[in-house]
Amino acid sequence: MSNTQSRAPEPVASEHIPLKARNVSFSWENTPLHWLPGDPFTTHTINVLHLLLPAGERWFVHVYKQVLPLIRDERLRADVIGFIGQEAMHSQAHDEVLPHLKEQGLDPTPYTAQVDWLFEKLLGDRTLPPGRASRWWLMERVAMIAAIEHYTAFLGDWVLNAGELDRRGADPTMLDLLRWHGAEEVEHRSVAFEVFMHVDGGYRRRARTWATAFGALVFLWQRGARFFMENDPTLVDGKATFKDFHRSGRAGTLPSTGAMIRSIPRYLSRSYHPSREGSTEQAVAYLASSPAARAALAAEKGTV
Repeated sequence: MSNTQSRAPEPVASEHIPLKARNVSFSWENTPLHWLPGDPFTTHTINVLHLLLPAGERWFVHVYKQVLPLIRDERLRADVIGFIGQEAMHSQAHDEVLPHLKEQGLDPTPYTAQVDWLFEKLLGDRTLPPGRASRWWLMERVAMIAAIEHYTAFLGDWVLNAGELDRRGADPTMLDLLRWHGAEEVEHRSVAFEVFMHVDGGYRRRARTWATAFGALVFLWQRGARFFMENDPTLVDGKATFKDFHRSGRAGTLPSTGAMIRSIPRYLSRSYHPSREGSTEQAVAYLASSPAARAALAAEKGTV
């Protein structure tokens, strides 16, 4: 099996738009601990995003600043700059939820300290000789980001279509944060994969780093959900199980197990391109109606 793509996967041209960061802000004082009423498990499973994303997206930005000089295509370079701006804003927005959780009796520090170690130490820069070794480590991380972005786009597309959250009375501020973020993930879903294809594109590396990223995400997510359920001050003997996840997926309050499994062969297909996943039109439409995104645009134009 060849290590390289015989031909580059074809993107859907109509799904590409220029990217820009939106300087959003959210007010959390009226958001309850269980922002999905009567469902602490779904609340805390989604809350894991606030634990993982600040450090993870800072890491994305750090790696992409290193790879930027290797990008020779001007359109892709502009996309990466837009991607960096959006990811930096995502990190900040989720980071601002953590003090709110702490005020409600859920101190996330023990878990976030471990996540920080993972991204800053285990996946951070290494003292390697210049040349092949240092390039290998950069390419490994670029490929891993492409795999992770497959799942952030998957989650973004899911939350944009998760009408069950609305029907169950999810807190509107939290829902706007999730959907603003999800819409931007759909907007920029092709960037990480195209960067990987531009600077490397090896299929074996793509498959290997997918396995690493997927395994790490499953491990970290179940561990984060368990951490929240066990430390929720309103619960007695709170637990997080795969059975709960599967049940919530069937109910529509979390992604379904089947949908997640079906996403795997799509990413591993040699013809895969992220532009065929999700809808840019839907993402842009949500961003045009998002209270936080609209407020950011008004502030940018000086109309508020």
